[in-house]
Amino acid sequence: MVCPRPALFALFFAFVIGSPFGVDAQEVDDGMGDVKLPGISGYASPSQGASPLATSQGQITLTAQLTEQGADITRGLVWRVFKPEAGPDGKLPLVASAQGGTSQFDLDPGSYLVHAAYGRAGATKRITVGKEPKRESLVLDAGGLKLDAILTSGGRIPPDQLRFSIYEGEAASDGDRALIIPDVAPNTVVRLNAGVYHVVSTYGSVNAVIRSDIRVEAGKLTEASVEHHAAEVTLKLVREAGGEAMADTSWSILTESGDPVREAVGAFASMVLSEGEYTIIAKNRDRIYQRDYTVASGPNQDVEVVASEKNALDPNEGLD
Repeated sequence: MVCPRPALFALFFAFVIGSPFGVDAQEVDDGMGDVKLPGISGYASPSQGASPLATSQGQITLTAQLTEQGADITRGLVWRVFKPEAGPDGKLPLVASAQGGTSQFDLDPGSYLVHAAYGRAGATKRITVGKEPKRESLVLDAGGLKLDAILTSGGRIPPDQLRFSIYEGEAASDGDRALIIPDVAPNTVVRLNAGVYHVVSTYGSVNAVIRSDIRVEAGKLTEASVEHHAAEVTLKLVREAGGEAMADTSWSILTESGDPVREAVGAFASMVLSEGEYTIIAKNRDRIYQRDYTVASGPNQDVEVVASEKNALDPNEGLD
């Protein structure tokens, strides 16, 4: 029986938790160097050997919330304060920075650009500092996304074989999408600005790939799970059914239309393959053997290729 090939796009099952989105124990690194500043192409590092703070400086307290009515974020923020005019190098001078939650700065009176980053979410606001203490708030309009995947049979996928990549929801004119975060481990909370994102789930390293668009809502944690139509197969060349695997075997896996999928070497060749029809070719010394096999989504599968005359190919035909 031929198993139908999975569609390129599959549905993510998304669950939005209504409680305010907070910090999860397992999160993507909030590397300061990866934060993109909306409308700010670059910035210069703060100058060294700055003069002591003057008494004429004004005090500004900065807070950030996920939504208009949300509570102040207490940790995980990265604050940067810039002068609004670019310097000789074309970059905005960075005058102050801090990490944590609510932060307080002493700055010379004047206008500044403030950027708050919370994971891959962020917001920029222009502020004015005077001689009197002042408080400013930034609304990030952000939420969280946690991703996972299962097999269509309901089986669990080993976490070390599952990765997600998150792209911008809108494609460019050439059809490409900007990559936001690569190689996200399952059940990792990623902080993102509210909006639609294109998510790619990869099981293994061959062709078990599922794509879908998913919406992140401000102030909430969205949990999304995808079903993979795939299975891990282990190949072995044997002299008879149930026999020992033959060493020094080279493997080539082809699709039903003859396109190469994967090559491997060894007595046992394990790989994750998307559901569908394949041709398995095993070469041992000067002999070549072939078997057609249908990969069905579900548990791991052992596939034997019997080194018999029935399965032998003419070595003079060669392989593409």
